[in-house]
Amino acid sequence: MPTAIVTGQPVPGSSLEGDLRSLGFDVRMAADTAEARTLIAAAPADGRVALVDARFVGHPHALRLGLTDPRFPLAAVPGAVTAQGAARQTLSRALEGQDETGGGTAVAVDSLPDRLVTALDADGTPVHRPELGSLVAAVPADPQARNEARQAVLAVDEEDVRLKSAVKSRDGFFTTFCISPYSRYLARWCARRGLTPNQVTTASLLTALIAAGCAATGTRPGFIAAGVLLIASFVLDCTDGQLARYSLQYSTLGAWLDATFDRAKEYAYYAGLALGAARGGDDVWVLALGAMILQTCRHVVDFSFNEANHDATANTSPTAALSDKLDSVGWTVWVRRMIVLPIGERWAMIAVLTAVTTPRITFYVLLIGCALAATYTTAGRVLRSLTRKARRTDRAARALADLADTGPLAGALARVLKRGLPGLAVPAVAFLGGAAVVACSALTGFGSWLPVVGALVHVLTSALATARPLKGSLDWLVPPFFRAAEYGTVLALAARADVHGALPAAFGLVAAVAYHHYDTVYRIRGDAGAPPAWLVRAIGGQEGRTLLVTVLAALLTASQFTVALTVIAVCVALLVLVESIRFWVSAGAPAVHDEGETA
Repeated sequence: MPTAIVTGQPVPGSSLEGDLRSLGFDVRMAADTAEARTLIAAAPADGRVALVDARFVGHPHALRLGLTDPRFPLAAVPGAVTAQGAARQTLSRALEGQDETGGGTAVAVDSLPDRLVTALDADGTPVHRPELGSLVAAVPADPQARNEARQAVLAVDEEDVRLKSAVKSRDGFFTTFCISPYSRYLARWCARRGLTPNQVTTASLLTALIAAGCAATGTRPGFIAAGVLLIASFVLDCTDGQLARYSLQYSTLGAWLDATFDRAKEYAYYAGLALGAARGGDDVWVLALGAMILQTCRHVVDFSFNEANHDATANTSPTAALSDKLDSVGWTVWVRRMIVLPIGERWAMIAVLTAVTTPRITFYVLLIGCALAATYTTAGRVLRSLTRKARRTDRAARALADLADTGPLAGALARVLKRGLPGLAVPAVAFLGGAAVVACSALTGFGSWLPVVGALVHVLTSALATARPLKGSLDWLVPPFFRAAEYGTVLALAARADVHGALPAAFGLVAAVAYHHYDTVYRIRGDAGAPPAWLVRAIGGQEGRTLLVTVLAALLTASQFTVALTVIAVCVALLVLVESIRFWVSAGAPAVHDEGETA
């Protein structure tokens, strides 16, 4: 249980102690600084500790925001400061420098927590200060100020503020206007019944899987039920994040579940649509696999661009300036968010089309919409990258290298080559190598070694592209080019097989590999590093898997190739899932929640 130490003389009529207990704190009283030091030392070593001035006046939710958010080692609001983990030692050291007169630090009110925050700031220690908006948090200096602060508390509807802050600040049009107005109340309902965001996330996954099962029936009632359930799954998907923000129940595991389940739900639904179409005599597995590949590559573009510019030292792009200007005009903001076809708009479109049309039409519209969105976003990011002046850091280069998923073949060859390519040649070579293997695979049938030649070219170009740190202006394109090459090769060869089961097996293989790539992204986002090197070697890296698939296509019959794809898919899935689950369940990464791209 976390410990809250209330410092100073208690104030008659104050609700502070009760508010702290309602937030889950074990409350202790400290009359002076020396007693506060003793109580901090006596608090459970692995628990959170907070110091709160006894004169604090404010909303309980202001205390919740300042003292219970697990994402920040040190956090504060006026009159209160908290520390968790290793940051407790930092807080204790700052407390050692304080005495009863304020430790030589001038503050408006002689508040020990505020003096500590001032000392931490002076020492350069980062302290998170949540945005309180209209919420009140103050340490009044006299009875009149205290009465004014209490009146200010009564003038603000705390629950309304809490509900509004539960909604993501930046989201798509459909989510903002069609889901969030009521899903936040569902989030509050869940919070009051003790449900956790992870439970809601799991419910969303189960709902989507049932929707996929309904779509797989291939009947019109099944398609209608699938569309309704897909929207219901999305409502729950919004609710889990809003519940996390409403009750500040953030966790590393929750962020992973929320992010990976979104992908699992959508791609399982694609498979359900393909199965349903097959029951009606229409084979759309090529379209289903193409939709998954396109959507995954879109995400990799998002992730790579953001990681490449995560800590860039400057942003002088006129394209970025134009984007900021457009964002200052209300209607353009929503148009631009809808153009990129984020998850809300995309799932709503899929649900409606499933209910009233056929799986083939659904996939056609989805592919066209996602292709246009990908063209728009990628073109804008290319222009930003070419026109901005920025020095990219070693961290960004490391993240791009991890996202590239280079295996032992290209890695060994890169060490032999030692010197990489200059400037824009890096993404150009990565693109050409990937295009070569996909084109060779699409143009030749089984028994041909031309795809193998294309794959060997891809191995060479992968080595050339990753031989030096990826710090060029367009080097963030390398990971999505590699994804498109690997997934496109599997799609082309499975389509050329022209036997029952080849495309579903290819769908399973791409899904397993895509999970590995998404897992890499979320580890990097959580500052937990990339998956272990042994895992990348065990599953061959992107160029190794591509070469293996082309060799199998050259040596095996179409039926044997289908079996081989299935075996590879199962092996990759087992390896990456076991390692991923082991890591995220036991990870010591900071608590986060996925607030990122709406796509």
